[in-house]
Amino acid sequence: MAILETGSIPAGGAVSERPLRADARRNRERILKAARAVFAERGVEAQIDDVARKAKVGVGTVYRHFPTKEGLRDALVRERFEEIAGYAREALGRDDAWAAFNDLIWRSADRNAADRALCEVIAFTDPSAIVEETGLAGSLDTLMARAKAQRRMRDDATLDDVAMMMCGASSVMRTHPDPELWRRHLRLMLDGLRAP
Repeated sequence: MAILETGSIPAGGAVSERPLRADARRNRERILKAARAVFAERGVEAQIDDVARKAKVGVGTVYRHFPTKEGLRDALVRERFEEIAGYAREALGRDDAWAAFNDLIWRSADRNAADRALCEVIAFTDPSAIVEETGLAGSLDTLMARAKAQRRMRDDATLDDVAMMMCGASSVMRTHPDPELWRRHLRLMLDGLRAP
């Protein structure tokens, strides 16, 4: 799965931007929790009816929060990218930018490997808007600039390189059960980004 990918997704997939009442907020959280479980079990084949049943709410309640299956899927993708953006902000606090970058990549990949179904969901999504909105792109760009200034990362390395690297790892995660295969992919790609 990618730390970064390209395209656009509506923010959060919710019908309304106004603050939710407490009961509506609880329902939304139950729906997202159920959706995580249903998508983990069925991947992109998950259905809104299954999510509603798992959340113990009516289908109409799910649709009030997420008018489409894609909106619900996008909300799950947003959650994951917000989590990874948090990892990136933590990485910025370290002095050794190359080590911090490597740790960020491995931490993100390990997190994604633990939820291969969400990797499948992300593979059918274009989270570039989320990457920008969560601050992940900015944090990663800053971290990479610092690694280049410290002469630990290639000068021509780009955010697109990271996106392709993580997409490749995600693809291997989804198609091969042996975790050493995606780990080997990441080691090779990270070696390619290292300064000569």
